[in-house]
Parts: sequence; structure tokens; C-alpha cells
Amino acid sequence: MEVYKIKNIAGHLAKSFLSNPLTPILAAAILMLGYISLEIMPREEDPQIEVSGGSVLVAIPGATPREINNVVIKPLERRIREIKGVQHVYGTAMNNFGMVNVQYFIGENRESSNLKLYDKVMQNMDQLPKGTMPPLVKPFDIDIDIPILTVAFYKIEDTPNRPEEISRLYKVIRDLQQNINALDNVSKTTLKGVKRPQFNVLIDLHKLSGYHISLGQVAQSIKSISSNAPQIDTQTATGRLVVFGVKNAIDDIDDLRDLIVAQYMGSPIYLKNIATVEYNFDIQNYRTSYITYQEGMKEAEHTQEEKEAHAKVADPLFRDAGHQITMTVSKLKGTNAVHIAEAAIEEIQAAKQELLDHGIGFIVTRNYGERANEAVNELVHHLLITIFIIALILIPFLGWRESLVVTIAVPMILAATLFIALMTDQTINRITLFAFLLSLGLIVDDAIIVIENIHRRLHLKESEGLEFDEIIIQATDEIGPSTNIATIAIMLTMIPMAFVGGMMGQFMKPIPLNVPVALAVSLFVAYVFAPYLARKFIKYEKHEHHHDDEKAVEKKEESTE
Repeated sequence: MEVYKIKNIAGHLAKSFLSNPLTPILAAAILMLGYISLEIMPREEDPQIEVSGGSVLVAIPGATPREINNVVIKPLERRIREIKGVQHVYGTAMNNFGMVNVQYFIGENRESSNLKLYDKVMQNMDQLPKGTMPPLVKPFDIDIDIPILTVAFYKIEDTPNRPEEISRLYKVIRDLQQNINALDNVSKTTLKGVKRPQFNVLIDLHKLSGYHISLGQVAQSIKSISSNAPQIDTQTATGRLVVFGVKNAIDDIDDLRDLIVAQYMGSPIYLKNIATVEYNFDIQNYRTSYITYQEGMKEAEHTQEEKEAHAKVADPLFRDAGHQITMTVSKLKGTNAVHIAEAAIEEIQAAKQELLDHGIGFIVTRNYGERANEAVNELVHHLLITIFIIALILIPFLGWRESLVVTIAVPMILAATLFIALMTDQTINRITLFAFLLSLGLIVDDAIIVIENIHRRLHLKESEGLEFDEIIIQATDEIGPSTNIATIAIMLTMIPMAFVGGMMGQFMKPIPLNVPVALAVSLFVAYVFAPYLARKFIKYEKHEHHHDDEKAVEKKEESTE
């Protein structure tokens, strides 16, 4: 009989691994690496999009919006337009300062873009008008600006929103914020809706005019004893009050009241003579947030003490908790949102008793990590169901042994693809999961083609007298060219998606990164492990009786003649 000559890489791979003792070890290693990758791979809800840009703030004290627009905004816009990769430039002119927002094309390197913007502003410092303050360049940082966790803190006691209560709430939450910000991979934390404590100086303009004192004199006197410059808001609702907010500057309110601001007819004029001084929160901050929640939705998250405090409220279903502070937690790029959110919640739970002692409750209003974790677990669950369905469909057509080979091949393909994704610094997100679901219907084809051809060759008359290993190698080698071309054609339909620009291209990038890889891995698994598994699971008995019968017939014909 003529010796079969292998013509394709499929046959060479099948022959190399068919009887190799390292093949099962390699299969076990791939499955183990896939499982480890699934556990340690960073999880997040959406893929992180590279958005480059920034803001340039230029202050000219005393300038009008028209002046700011002519001498700052327009010249700065022209200079920034010279930077390569800039897509949009937006200028805004206001009293005393102007701001220019810069947005680069999606996909531009953020660090390089920030450096180019800073260099361009510094190169044109000499063209700024006299009296201009040094410009401030503030880059966008969208990677850490989107929070993965938001927690609302509120008073669980039925007390009014007195200034001292609001200030106490802020101080307690600020200490907790410091602890959470020190956790690993936490990029930043912010507090929304806060009312910060400060000394408020409410000026009586009539008395100010009567003593012939200017606002500048009062401000300069406060600056002399303050480490922070006062915040001055002359645009009050009544038009008669000027608010000086002095943060973290003076320990005793009486010291501030007894501050000498001027001399009038030989007598000192104290601050208390022309203004009301009180220790309160930042009343010039008009941003306030409130929270209302349904009582029954948070039963599992409250202790008995909290429930008793809640029971004091008249409405058993809804509670208006009044003023609240929302803490946001953001993560570093490429880190696991699940672990960071869990660590932050554990830190808050550890401080629950202290919060209760101060009459403070909390509600987790958004948990980005929990949603990402649920999505991944849901995918794994549906993948298992899909593999089981594939096995059931193949049993009537190929048999349960052949079906078992394909069933084992699918998780091996996904495991190898996950490991490659981990090595290339990808994360598991909703688009990555979609890529796996999309590729699931494609990756089973190669293994099915190989096992089906092996099954077919076993029942051909030409295979009689051949060893089982020879049949497997020939069957795999036979379908190699057509399977390679078909798989490569599907891969090429996905690769162009990697060159799509803009926001959509960045968002959908996990598809061209993972689907072609999964298809390439499916070829390798089909040529290496499908033949090996077929050799182990499929029963084959070598038949020689057909040749014996033919020889007997020939002898009978000769004797008859």
C-alpha cells in the first residue's frame, strides 16, 4: 500500500501531538490558565476609552468678558489650533477670567496630548497682556473621573438640618474618605453635596460707608491673619451683603470678631462693629443635594439600631433623609473594579458603628464593580448552557463520543483566548463578553469539521486495513486547506473593525482584539486536541475480513475454471 504523504499543517500538528505524552498536560495547563485568567482578569462594566483634552484657565482681575474674549480667548484658540490632533476648541469668557477647553481626536495618546497643550501655552506666555495671572493648564482625566462606587451618607436621626449638624456630618465623612483614598488602586475620591465649615463675615454696607471703610481694607485685614485668602462673593441675592468665607484659618471666632480693620477719628474699628461674624458652613456654595429612599429596599443593609431610628419616621415606606453627602470612588486604569469596590465597602462597613454613634447612615447608590461581576458570572453560566446544548445537538448526528470531543474543545478555546487577553492587558467588560458570545458560534466549527471527517473516514471502505492513527491523521490533513481558508476569511471580516476611529472604534475594540484570536485558537485546538481526544474516546476495530473474502472469491473462481 502506498504510504500517505501529509500535505498540510493540520496533518503535521495532528501527527505531532496524537501520541505525544505532553498533549494531555498541555490541555490541562490551558484549562487551568483560562480559569486563573477568568479569576484575576480585571473586571469592569464598560471598556475604558482614551479621551484626550484639557482646559486652559487664564485670569485677568478686573477684566470684562469682552476684554477677556479679545485679548485671551481668541489668541489662545489660534495657538492651540496649531497642535496636531486637536479636534475641537471651545472658549468661554467671564468676568475676571477666561477658559479654553480643548478636545483631541479619540485615540490620541493622553500623556503626549497633555504635554503638547502645556508646551503650546508656555511658548506663548510672553504674548499675554500685562496684569494677567499665570495660566493654569488642567488636563482631562476621564480614566479616573468616572466613579465605580457612589455612597450616600445621611443623618438617620430625626433632626433638623442645623449648620452644626451639617458641619459635623462633613467632618466624619471626610475622615472616612481619607481612609478609602489610601486603599490600593483607588485613584481618587470626591465628596458631592458637601457643606464645608468656615467663618462667615456678613458685612453691613451702611456701617461700612459710615466709617468710610472700603471692602479692600476689610479683605486685607482678614488676609493678614488667614493662611487662606478669603472667598469674596459680591453677587448676593439682596445686593447689600458681601460674604467673606475664611477656610481653616482661625481657631476662635472671638479673635476674628475683635480684628481691627481700620481707625476712625482716632478709635479702632473692629470687625464686629461693621459685620456679623459666625461659624457656619460655606453659605456661598448653593449646591445642595438631598436623598429620599424606600425603607423596604435597604432592610438587609441596616442594623437594628438603624431600623429603630428609621421607625421614628411617620411614613413607613419612604424616608426623606434631608441633606446628604455622596462619596464617589474612582479606580486606576486597568484595575479590577470588583475588588476595589469590595474593599471600599468593607472599609465603610468597618466604620459603621462609628457612623451610627454620630447618627449617620449610608446607602450604596451605585456599585459599578458588582454589576461587572454579575455580567461575567452570567456569561460563564450561559456559556456552560450553550456548550451543553451543542453537545445535545451533535449526539444524534455524530454520536455521544464525537460530541464529547467537541464539548471539551470549546472551553479549551475560550480558556486560551482569555489567557491571551490577560497577557495583552485587556479587561473583562460588556464588550469583551459580547465578543466571546459572538465567537462562540464560530469557534465550534473547526472542531466539528475535524471530528466529523474522522467519523466519516472510519466508515469508508478505503480506510479498511488502516491503523486508527493513520485514519485520524489523514482525516485531519484532508480538511486542513478548506478549514484554514474558511477560518481566515471569517477573521478578516472582524479585523477591519480595529481601524474604526472615534468613540465607537474605541468602545468596540475588544471585538477585533478577541474574535480573531478565538478563531485562530480554534484552529490550533481542532488540529491538536480534537484528533487526540478522538483517539481516546472513539472506539475503532480494524477490519481485514473484506480482503479475506475477496481472496476466497478469487480462489473459488480459479478452481471453477
